[in-house]
Amino acid sequence: MIYPIVIYGSPVLRKVAQEIDKNYPELDKFIDDMWETMYQSDGLGLAAPQVGKSIRLFVIDCAPLEEDEPKLKDFKKVFINAKITEREGDNLPFNEGCLSIPLIREDVVRPSKVRMEYYDENFNFYDEWFEGIAARVIQHEYDHTEGILFTDKVAPIKRRLLKGKLQAITKGKFKVDYKVKLPK
Repeated sequence: MIYPIVIYGSPVLRKVAQEIDKNYPELDKFIDDMWETMYQSDGLGLAAPQVGKSIRLFVIDCAPLEEDEPKLKDFKKVFINAKITEREGDNLPFNEGCLSIPLIREDVVRPSKVRMEYYDENFNFYDEWFEGIAARVIQHEYDHTEGILFTDKVAPIKRRLLKGKLQAITKGKFKVDYKVKLPK
């Protein structure tokens, strides 16, 4: 099933999501639906709050970025109950976008390396370091489970300049090729 993407202004995008356990109802189906929704929307990652579920789960497939970083060819992961435990490296800018904030892209500064504890789709536990573009995508999706959007991390003057565009998005004044759910 392809979910509609929840759009900027929806309260679920601002909530700190809840942890789940392996008994979460129809977890395997939900994860399959997350992949299907992400691919249909041309995303690199998708967090559960972006489809209206306030749970700590996100999926990432960085294969489309393998040209920039060849080691990303097989970087496809499910993150459940993820927690960033350390951040280090240079704080680097990178132009980010988000399916929930269509047609806006801005430079966001993030650390180049993160250490994360998480469970995969089989509830195997991991404690791993990620760096480069993978770390960037992970931090972006992780932020969704914390109720944080990439626009929160842009320079204050940029945020003020985006205000009108963001208001227009909440009213549905944009065109994308994927299903969306506007804020009520």
